[in-house]
Parts: sequence; C-alpha cells; structure tokens
Amino acid sequence: MNPPARFDEAWTKAIDHAERAVGSGCDVVLVRDLMGRVSVIVDDRTAATSEQTAFLASLREEFVRDTHPFTGLDPVQLASEMFAPEILLDSPDIAIRSEADPESNTGRLGLLDRTVVGADWLRTPQVENPNVRQRVALYGFKGGVGRSTATTVLARRLADLGRCVLVVDLDLESPGVSALLEDPAGLPDHGIVDHLVEDAVGNADDLELICRSSVLPMSGNGEVWLASAGGRPREGYDFLAKLNRIYSDLPPATPGGEPRPFARRLDAAISACEQQVAKKSRQPDIVLLDSRAGVHDIAAVTLTQLCQMALLFAVDNPATWHGYGMLVNQWNQRPDQARALRERLRIVAAMLPQTDWEERLETVSSNALDVLSALYDDAAKGDRDAFNPSLQDEGAPHAAIPIFFSNELVSLDPASNRDWIDLPLIKSAYELFLEKVERIIPDPLPESR
Repeated sequence: MNPPARFDEAWTKAIDHAERAVGSGCDVVLVRDLMGRVSVIVDDRTAATSEQTAFLASLREEFVRDTHPFTGLDPVQLASEMFAPEILLDSPDIAIRSEADPESNTGRLGLLDRTVVGADWLRTPQVENPNVRQRVALYGFKGGVGRSTATTVLARRLADLGRCVLVVDLDLESPGVSALLEDPAGLPDHGIVDHLVEDAVGNADDLELICRSSVLPMSGNGEVWLASAGGRPREGYDFLAKLNRIYSDLPPATPGGEPRPFARRLDAAISACEQQVAKKSRQPDIVLLDSRAGVHDIAAVTLTQLCQMALLFAVDNPATWHGYGMLVNQWNQRPDQARALRERLRIVAAMLPQTDWEERLETVSSNALDVLSALYDDAAKGDRDAFNPSLQDEGAPHAAIPIFFSNELVSLDPASNRDWIDLPLIKSAYELFLEKVERIIPDPLPESR
C-alpha cells in the first residue's frame, strides 16, 4: 500500500487517472465530495465494449491505491449501473477540463467539486433579470480597504447628479454601509436576511425592506435609498438566527418546480428592494451592491451573477494580488464565465499614498495586469477582435482607479459627525475616483429617465 495521499495530491492523482479513463472513449466526470473524497463517473450508456470494461476494472485498483484515504466509497462508477446518473453527469456546476475528440476516440472530461461554500465562483450565470444592467458591485478581497465609505461617497455623488440610487448592504456578517446612510432608529423593519428566510417559506410579501437616507446631505432632485443587511434593531428581532439559515440552495417550492439556488434567492431579495423603491419613488437608476470581502458565496454570487460592473478594491501588497490570483484561477476553470466576467471588472487602487501617486498608480495597474491577464485572450494568435488591452489602456479592467489615503481617514467617525462627507479630506481622497467611475457607470434604464 502506498503512503496515504494528502488532499491536494489525491486530487492531482485522481485527475491523472480520469484523463486516462477518457481514453476508453466514454465521457467521464471526476467528482470530489464534501469530505474531499474522489470518484470517477464513467458514462458507458452508449454500450461500452468488453475492452473498455476491462480497462475500467484495472483503473479502479490503481485509482484506490493512489488516492487513499481520499477515495470515494465507490471510486469508479458506471452510469449504466446508477439510479440517476444525470444528476452528476449533467450538473451545471461541472467544469470542463477537456472536450471529446472523436478522431482520437477520447471522451469529455469534467470536474465536479462539491463544496459547502465557493461553488458560486464557478457557476455560469443563471439569473435572468434585466435590472442587473443597472447594478454595480463594490468588492475587496481583503476587508478594511474603505469599500463601504467609497460606496457612500459614490451614492451621494450620483444623487447629486439627479440619479435615484439604491444601496444594498450585502456585507451581511459585518454590515457597514447601513450605518453610514441611516441612524439605527430609521432603518426599515426588515433587511436582506429577512427576505431570504421569509421567501424560503413563501412568506416574503409585505416586508418593509428599504428606507430613504435621512443623514446624507444631497443637492438637487437625486435620492439615496438603503436596503440594509438586517432590520431595525428591536426587542425580539434575532438577526443571527436568520443569518445562520440563509445560504443554502433550496429544493423546488412545489413538486415539479425549479430548484432555488442561493443566487436566484439573493437576486429575488434585491429585486424586491428595487420594486419597493420604484413604488415609493421611481425605478432606481443605479443599484450599488456593497459586497462582503473574501471568498464567501455572497461575494461569488454578487460578482459573477448579479451585476453589470464590479469595482475590485485592491491595496498594493502581495496578499491582495495572491487573493485575486486565486479568483482568476477559479474563473478560468469555466472559460465561458471568464469571458463574461473580464469586461465588467475594474480595479480600484484603494488607500493609495499621495506621494508620487501617478507612479504608484501605474504600479498597481501593472500588478493588476499580471493577475487579470490570465482572463485575456492570447494576442499572439493575431486576432484583431481578441480581448487583450495594453497596460496603457485606460478602459481596461486593470487600469486602476485611485482613492487616496489620508491619516485623518483612519480616525474619522461618521456617526459623531454627519457632515463628514463634505470634509475637505473626503474630497481630496475621493474626487478622482468619483470622476473616473462617473464616466464608466451604467446609463439609466430607459424607463427611469
């Protein structure tokens, strides 16, 4: 018996064996379960030959030897012997590693990684909502980079331009932007978590989900509305109990209906907020989604499925670029998703020192290009339509948009100074950010003009 394989080694070995298995001419899906155990599913439903069957029998012994203790309970399974093989073989979460090649008589190889969190980084967008066109996500791989403050400042700027803005606080574990836009007593009775738990049992009607910001100074006829993470704090309101129950995909609400993935449920919650703003005032021109940091499914769904543009906040350090590199590697496992994502991304150089800032900004753009270029097309192929912007292309995803750092920002307490947004240090830090984002923000929907 070989020495026990570690988690990563078992997966690598399993892929090697799965690549051999497609040589039998059958399509293959390599599945890794929640415990990391791996199994090969062979689609032999088109009448496998005796030679193929013998090959697969020998594969089983070697597969078990190389993947132990991360070997599935039934390590090599034939679709013809399974009750419902299509659940795995036709899963929308499969990442295609190689396509079938009739000339060499090899089948298609797909990878299906079952996880508790993280699956939505790889899922092809399923939400079909025209209002996604007006949604802008603000995300940072690392927290503490000023994302919520930037969301507030941007919302105010767009309102001053006459836009109707809805800010959705999706940082559910650590709400921040809600406190910048409204006092606790002025929050709506319910928040995003309430819609998620109530809608799961068909009880989401008549929830009060939004409020108009009463603490943000504005000029003109613009408006800023808030959909908070949770409702107004009060006796008997248990935010944490709801938070613990919202993230899972749900079965169909009725027999024969469609499953309810978390992405669709979150989209429904945001849509309900948009509809309430439209009913109380007008259709929102722009919806700002203040996303949670890190690799949580909230961030995955927000970036990959619920927005037209995503501002990626980056502090120029190795941890940030390593984190974004991990996300790019995930996206590249689904080429269709990578192509859909790349043009909606824009890097924001957060906490940029003002000394020699132009040179520092170019460094951020260069580092962003090193990471994001994995999503670009190969320019060497000579395709004029290839997506491969240069370092100097100001419209490229890697072209960093600056937010300047000030020591005074660290000690700023918006709760004790509601005029904070008009302080000179805010204008100095955010003015160039606002000018650049204003130029690339999505146009209002026709019916909201």
